[in-house]
Amino acid sequence: MIHIIGGGLAGSEAAWQASRQGVAVTLYEMRPVRPTPVHQTDRLAELVCSNSFRANQIENAVGLLKEEMRRLGSLVMRVADETRVPAGGALAVDRLRFAQGVTAALDQAPLVTIRREEVRDLSRSGDLREPVIVATGPLTSPDLSAAVAALVGQDHLYFYDAISPIVLAESIDRTIVFRASRWGRDSPAIEARPGGGAACGGAACGGDDGQGDYLNCPMTEAEYRDFYRALCAAEPAALHAIDQGRFFEGCLPIEVMARRGEDTLRFGPMKPVGLTDPRTGRRPFAVVQLRQDTLAGDHYSLVGFQTRIKWGGQARILRMIPGLEQAEFVRFGMIHRNTYINGPAALLPTWQSRHRPSLFFAGQISGVEGYVESAASGLIAGLNAAALARGRVPEALPRTTAIGALGHYVSHADAADYQPSNIAFGLIPMTGDVPRRRRDRRRAAANRALGQIAEWQAAREAPDHPHEDAPPPVSGPSPVQSQSVRAHRPRV
Repeated sequence: MIHIIGGGLAGSEAAWQASRQGVAVTLYEMRPVRPTPVHQTDRLAELVCSNSFRANQIENAVGLLKEEMRRLGSLVMRVADETRVPAGGALAVDRLRFAQGVTAALDQAPLVTIRREEVRDLSRSGDLREPVIVATGPLTSPDLSAAVAALVGQDHLYFYDAISPIVLAESIDRTIVFRASRWGRDSPAIEARPGGGAACGGAACGGDDGQGDYLNCPMTEAEYRDFYRALCAAEPAALHAIDQGRFFEGCLPIEVMARRGEDTLRFGPMKPVGLTDPRTGRRPFAVVQLRQDTLAGDHYSLVGFQTRIKWGGQARILRMIPGLEQAEFVRFGMIHRNTYINGPAALLPTWQSRHRPSLFFAGQISGVEGYVESAASGLIAGLNAAALARGRVPEALPRTTAIGALGHYVSHADAADYQPSNIAFGLIPMTGDVPRRRRDRRRAAANRALGQIAEWQAAREAPDHPHEDAPPPVSGPSPVQSQSVRAHRPRV
């Protein structure tokens, strides 16, 4: 039996992977018994921030990570591919259908039991035949958060994350807003599915036949300057007095970015490059892009517009955007606190606790950032917890794969100044003859990584795969790590 605490992306993926290894799983999810400030349903794997899983091409590190996960039988990636919506070169999903798909799959999995209750301590951890995976995400409850901090011997770190607003499609002024993807890079055709079309061409979207995966709100220079000044003057929602308001650089609130310089937004989420306003035949001074949020095309999210501005201020300022003057907002942006452990001081590359090998961490609480990275950590934690429960040796993937590089970063970065990270090619070491062109280098690294994923999977399935006859002791650093993992253990 494996106990998994938290039914988000990481916990759901871990439960799927462990059950596919023939090990029974109990998945604990506290919703709806105890709600959170940002979740809206009780479904597993509910997405509370963006609906985008980011780039889908293997020349991009997160695209490679997704492909590695697909080849390892990821539930999250399977359902994401089944529920995707147009998003250019990115993979974005209908968030409701995505959560429904993951929940249904685990409800029907014969070895998975879902218990709707809050886990307040880690009293079950310590039994090597019944490993525990903590995958409670950035909104870990106070009681469990204190239990984790006491067990790993580290104070929790934290940063603040912000959520983008969502607008009702029929309230968008389509005489101003135009449909286009930057540089004409549309996503592959998406087949219509029961319950709603995948493409936006009906009444809900204004009934246009334009090409492109995004709706674009063009701004003149004067409109942009007025909007910028309003953002900088907006009143933010209050943070707790004890907190310092530390933000993750990859998900800064729009108003925080604006205060870094008058043109920061024009070179960031509001950059107009690759877009032409059909009304003028010219590139706008700045652009706000809207990304489809549901398969039916009735909701759109503002790309890169995560914010902590008070809701009244949001309504006023966002309606300054051309085409959104009469916008109806399904959800305003909001801010929440992310809690995570100091991975390099607490974790091994197998996602095990350094001091208690039957305890695993996965998802954002383990010190990764991003939907895909969270699910990837859950995938490996689930496989390794199942291996431990079956008397086998938990393993880390080669560092030259995206999944392995992520585990290596979490367990080897500087513990004195640790910050969660998305996957990046800078974390994946290059070996052998390195092509000169960046695109060729990345493709070569991706092809090598995918080959290693196949080799690693085949080795795990071999009948003579290494295993343990008896469980190791639970105190002190884990003696069950492979030699390759021990060789790369950092000094802490």
